[in-house]
Amino acid sequence: MAVSGGRAKLLILGIGNTLLRDDGVGVHVMEALSDQPPDGHRERDLRFRDGGTLGLALLPDIETADAVIVIDAADIAAEPGTVRSFEGEAMDAQLGGKKRTAHEVALADLMAAARLLGRQPVHRALVAIQPGSTEWGLAPTVEVAAAIPRACAAVLSLLDRWDHVR
Repeated sequence: MAVSGGRAKLLILGIGNTLLRDDGVGVHVMEALSDQPPDGHRERDLRFRDGGTLGLALLPDIETADAVIVIDAADIAAEPGTVRSFEGEAMDAQLGGKKRTAHEVALADLMAAARLLGRQPVHRALVAIQPGSTEWGLAPTVEVAAAIPRACAAVLSLLDRWDHVR
């Protein structure tokens, strides 16, 4: 499933700190998707990347992708485990609003840098999961763990709509 060299057509980027319970949900969702590539998407030029706690070191991944789906825990003012997708300009607006986590700040900076270089993917989305706890711990809370399949479904829905990006 991963691209070996060259341009990654579609980047699935999971971000977060897996030592801080729900903060690592983006990485958990990305791993669930990459462990069992979904039928109908096996032939696609997908690249899965664990972005950890993010940073500008990920800029080459973003700017060389034709499309990017970022999965992250984010305060979206909802119940823990709520999943919401923000696509294109809605993603930009979500990242440009009030910063609630360090990841949102770094992700906003990363996307702004790609935009300034003229290399921001036209197809871009944020799949956000409302965390319940970001205390020390390796496992997500029950609510956020239950949201992982819904977040996977949100990513697959985006992939289906972006079928022309291969």
